[in-house]
Amino acid sequence: MSEPIPLEHLRSWVGREERRSDVLRPWPAAALTAALDREDPPGPGDPLPPFWHHLYFLPVVAAARTGPDGHPRRGDFLPPVPLPRRMWAGGRLHWERSLRIGEELERVSTVRAVDLKHGRSGPLVFVTVEHRFFAAGRPVLVEEQDIVYREPPRPEEAFEPPLAPTPGPWQRRWRPDPVLLFRYSALTYNGHRIHYDHPYATRVEGYRGLIVHGPLLATLMLDLLRRERPEAFVRRFDFRATAPLFADEELTVHGDPETANGTVRLWVAGPRGELAMLGTVALG
Repeated sequence: MSEPIPLEHLRSWVGREERRSDVLRPWPAAALTAALDREDPPGPGDPLPPFWHHLYFLPVVAAARTGPDGHPRRGDFLPPVPLPRRMWAGGRLHWERSLRIGEELERVSTVRAVDLKHGRSGPLVFVTVEHRFFAAGRPVLVEEQDIVYREPPRPEEAFEPPLAPTPGPWQRRWRPDPVLLFRYSALTYNGHRIHYDHPYATRVEGYRGLIVHGPLLATLMLDLLRRERPEAFVRRFDFRATAPLFADEELTVHGDPETANGTVRLWVAGPRGELAMLGTVALG
């Protein structure tokens, strides 16, 4: 990119706040249960599976306020970063207790940081957003999201993702097809075109196919934990994305319980053994 990044202007968004309220209704959770081929939809009063709060607090964005990538136009709540590619780089979550189907929550979102870094592909702008969730005025969940913006790859750029660790004792294979990606986009009201618009993903953003959502990969990691330890309470979950994965390609979710310190390592490996996402869970 020829123009410099207006970092000080972008940092003027730090501290910007947004508030939303929502009721954790049963239908979105039942729909995701079906999309993941499970048969245990949570009913009223049941715990909401961890990370499934992304089915709620969805923004209602007018078509005129939608950017060319399908996300809400930049410059409202999030800063107007002038780099075209947007990706979810990772996050950190801490639950005080389980969220429950039927309860009403308030979410307070705050832009906490805007930072500029330089990678092999050029400038990278990282935006950290904090979400605090309250039930009847009491904190129940804190989530930090790291969003990264970057330039499209150059034709000569060759990205070598890191290799995944050796297979873990827990494993589950998935082949996310465009139907699953569409359903997840619809359930989370995510208009980002890289997940459902193949010509846009390949011709505009330079990917070789439709991208599997970062939050969906995080959901699949925690789904593996639920299958292996259905009664476990997730106290904390930290994760970071390291490489994109594509629709119709097999991925494997791995888990390794580190009982010595009460944590579980989770990771996602792509079809060539590349590490796509790495996470750590602390159980309560």
